[in-house]
Amino acid sequence: MTSAAPAPGLFDAHAPRPLADRLRPGALADVVGQDQLLGPEGTLTRMLASGRLASLVLWGPPGTGKTTIARLLAGQSDLAFEPLSAVFSGVADLRKIFDAARGRRVAGQGTLLFVDEIHRFNRAQQDAFLPVVEEGTITLVGATTENPSFELNPALLSRCQVLVLNRLDIDGLERLLARAEALQGALPLTPPAREAMRAMADGDGRFLLNMAEAIYAAAPAAPLEPQELAALVQRRAPLYDKGQESHYNLISALHKSLRGSDADAALYWLARMLVGGEDPHFIARRLTRFAVEDIGLADPQALTQAIAAWQAWERIGSPEGELALAQCVLYLATAPKSNAAYRALGGAMASAKAEGSHMPPKHILNAPTGLMKDLGYGAGYAYDHDAEDGFSGQSYFPDEMTRQTFYDPPERGFERDIRKRLDYWAGLRAKRVEHGA
Repeated sequence: MTSAAPAPGLFDAHAPRPLADRLRPGALADVVGQDQLLGPEGTLTRMLASGRLASLVLWGPPGTGKTTIARLLAGQSDLAFEPLSAVFSGVADLRKIFDAARGRRVAGQGTLLFVDEIHRFNRAQQDAFLPVVEEGTITLVGATTENPSFELNPALLSRCQVLVLNRLDIDGLERLLARAEALQGALPLTPPAREAMRAMADGDGRFLLNMAEAIYAAAPAAPLEPQELAALVQRRAPLYDKGQESHYNLISALHKSLRGSDADAALYWLARMLVGGEDPHFIARRLTRFAVEDIGLADPQALTQAIAAWQAWERIGSPEGELALAQCVLYLATAPKSNAAYRALGGAMASAKAEGSHMPPKHILNAPTGLMKDLGYGAGYAYDHDAEDGFSGQSYFPDEMTRQTFYDPPERGFERDIRKRLDYWAGLRAKRVEHGA
């Protein structure tokens, strides 16, 4: 027995098959857009040439060929192909496949178990793979659209090689359209509509071919323009999962675009998140964090703008409130940048942990009782407003500590003025020390 797939039915050959299935590659060399894996120096090419196929995790967006590659690997390695979906299967299904694989192994044949959406298996289900992968009963090929580092057990990951599949580029999508046209004739599209169709596919080859099939089925009398194409086929929803890696990737891209003062790129990533259905509260929270982490006192209005945008969105909602977020993004991107406050707090926190529980110096402690006065609380305190220049220059650090400098503002934005004040006070403090005041 070479596979657990059901025997073909009497009428299977006459059953309709989607265009994407009819164009499924019959050889690894025909797979589009994954030269880093299947080119002359590709990872899988070298692995197959060595005669040893390792267990793999294929990580990539939908429609990039994960299932096809797994099926072709089994054929080229003379392994029985066992396909399984983690969405519809459990441990009982796995046990049946493992038993069948052990039987084949005794007969001299290996088994490639392909698990689609492998990240859907829970920890216990993933652990079930460990012994059979370890002993070589199966060669596991898992497919996932999510970052394996977050979704798969470390023990399972350590037994598999992770291979990254790329979303299909324009050339790859055009090669798929050419194959469809070789089978069914030229697509009735104007050049702008063909370009729009590739953009609508968003790197998903299967979705592209499904759109092509819908166009062939409609059989328009004249080539379609972009607007007519959009009316005929449904636009693909952008890849975005608020709970998974894309959520963190896009907010990171927004944050770093703001830090780099690239207003246009920041607006693009904001739009990508909004179109993907991200919670505006999450975006507003990150913008507020950015205002204090990357701008700080270089522009004290940055925090005010971030809070105002957050409140504006809460009051007027979508879509008008999204303009408030956009305005905030533009303000933050074009504001002077400084992480001096962020670094100052980090330094102060490190010092507080390292120095222990020192008491404040007694001269800055209040003495509400007689005992506290007798102990020297408040003795020698210099009231700054009584000084001619409004600055006493006293030490406010613990007696056991030397003076520390945590805040070092740059010569940018409003912090340029703060820098002048700090330098002025530092000069006065040095004079007080010099004269023993």
